[in-house]
Amino acid sequence: MPDKIRVLLIDDDEDDYIITRDIMDDIPGRNYLLDWTSSFTEALEQIHQRKHDVYLVDFFLGAHDGLELITRAVGEGITAPFILLTGQTDRETDEKAMRAGALDYLVKGTFNPFDLERSIRYSIEHAKSLAQIQRLNMELEQRVEERTQELADAIRKLEQTNRSLYEAQQEIKKALKKEKELHELKSRFVTIASHEFRTPLSTVLSSASLIAKYKNADDDDKRLKHVDRIKSAVSNLTNILNDFLSISRMEEGKIYNVPTTFNLEYFAKEVKDEMQGYLKPGQQIRYQHTGEKEVHMDKQLLKNVMINLLSNGSKYSGEGKSIYFMTGITPDNCVQITVQDEGIGIPEADKAHLFTPFFRAHNVTNIQGTGLGLNIVKKYVEIMNGSLDYESELDKGTTFTITLPKTNSHEENITY
Repeated sequence: MPDKIRVLLIDDDEDDYIITRDIMDDIPGRNYLLDWTSSFTEALEQIHQRKHDVYLVDFFLGAHDGLELITRAVGEGITAPFILLTGQTDRETDEKAMRAGALDYLVKGTFNPFDLERSIRYSIEHAKSLAQIQRLNMELEQRVEERTQELADAIRKLEQTNRSLYEAQQEIKKALKKEKELHELKSRFVTIASHEFRTPLSTVLSSASLIAKYKNADDDDKRLKHVDRIKSAVSNLTNILNDFLSISRMEEGKIYNVPTTFNLEYFAKEVKDEMQGYLKPGQQIRYQHTGEKEVHMDKQLLKNVMINLLSNGSKYSGEGKSIYFMTGITPDNCVQITVQDEGIGIPEADKAHLFTPFFRAHNVTNIQGTGLGLNIVKKYVEIMNGSLDYESELDKGTTFTITLPKTNSHEENITY
């Protein structure tokens, strides 16, 4: 035999309870158990215990009404069906009951056992359907939420993949650009190296051949002339090789900055004297020093910078011209080195590429050089934590100004 359906009648009139009980007793099969409470507060307590399968609620409950009770109970999550008992039969009452959460309503004094049984059965089935719909809806919402999260995760992974692809693409572009620059650099190296080595080597070979022909004592002057030519060519080859080696060492990060304390004026005069043998006929290096004399920096790096700039000043100036060489220590403890020539100057269009390896300005094509000197100077200056500036006017000359800290910090290794 199926379990009995437990019904709670909430009505403040005992006579209505007796009438409802008698009607329920006349329902065929008598598969119902009826409980009764007349109190609004007690009704809420029993509803919260969830012991009943259906609630019959009177419209009037003293100071409260049945709609208020139904609204509160439904709002607190009670899913068992509510049937409103009212003395009125109109559309407005029906709509109010539905809005409150009642699944049906019966008009007092008009319903019979059949009507009551039908309403209870209908309300229970309807409540089950609603509960199933709510459960399906919750499951659907959960699935939608999970699917939304999966979709968000997929989008995030896709974005990460896209970022990774973009970054990889950028790295490939950088690598291709680097490879292109390296290829161009190698091409320029081969072109310049083959040209620059060929000239002094030809001089060595021709002078060596001619020396062999001068066997008499009367030919001493001629032999000495060719010996000097060979020495000059070998010196030129040595300078070219030194430039190539300097670039290679800087690329490998093997240039070291090892500062020592020394007299800048005395040191610069030694460099000037060393350069005298490389000047063109009639050229002079006019040297001047101002300020304090003691500095703390790398002598070899500084010497290479000075020799490069003085060599350029001589190379790109005509015979009989002066090269102005100035050193000094400023009041704010900076070392300034200036080399000014009266040479051919730098074309405006070439200034942007002046420090690019192997670059040579358009107006120096007939002058021997590798295009590495200024690139080396700039990197040496950076290694010594300094800066390099220049001014140049075509056919009037160029001035290079180097600014360095008077006391240069020790750097173990600088990689470029």
